Amino acid sequence: MSLSAALNTLTSPHDAGIAEAAALSGRLTYFCMCFTLCWGVLAAAGWVRRWTGQDALRTGHVVLAAFTLATGTLHGLTFLFLDDDAFGFADLLLPFYDGTTRHALGVAGFELVVAISVTAGLRRGAREGRWLRFHQFGYPAIGLLAVHAWLGAIWSGHLAVVWLAGITVLVPPVVLSVLRVLPTSALVRAGLIAPAPAVETLRVAVDDGRCHSYGVCQAEAPQVFRLGHDGRLEYEKRPEARLTPHVRAAARACPMRAIHLVGAIR
Repeated sequence: MSLSAALNTLTSPHDAGIAEAAALSGRLTYFCMCFTLCWGVLAAAGWVRRWTGQDALRTGHVVLAAFTLATGTLHGLTFLFLDDDAFGFADLLLPFYDGTTRHALGVAGFELVVAISVTAGLRRGAREGRWLRFHQFGYPAIGLLAVHAWLGAIWSGHLAVVWLAGITVLVPPVVLSVLRVLPTSALVRAGLIAPAPAVETLRVAVDDGRCHSYGVCQAEAPQVFRLGHDGRLEYEKRPEARLTPHVRAAARACPMRAIHLVGAIR
């Protein structure tokens, strides 16, 4: 007799139905969190941007994350309705409250995912770097939940049933997570991404004989061109790359065509 059949003989028919609902919601959560991680990595890395827009990718990531939270919440709440082995809210909210490792891992992982989801709504009000660093805790959170799922499958006797599907679904997020943390140079050498195009350094030269100090260039790129108190034009010979569009606009707007750009990206 399998462990699952033995457990069913020791529980009431009511608890057997609750256990089935918990198992179904748990499996849905497992699959959804794997797909959520895959979708998030692909969206963040831009590896499928050629097929669809980035906004659509992020929207899909949010939808999958919301469905994962919904099924995970349902999985936890089902245990409140057990008769033979009743759970309380403390068991679902406090890791290691009941002393069971698999429950503790699930509680900790789920609460971390909830925290990440809540802070995602506050992204615009926080610094991008801090938010991204906190969002990366999703990787260990999903790891905790995956271990919780496998320990639960072992305990309930369903490991042989879900082994093939579970390990198949888990492989893509693990591979993508490893690729996500590898340095860009390693991905380029492996041929997974194209090398960044070389950016030429923009150099600015002004023909003093043609310049009449009208100040049009200063209006277009004030960070690069400035008219001094004596009316002479002062300018940065090697402006920052982010200012290239403004410098090109200033060169086009100059009525005397006194500005010459060397190495500008057309």
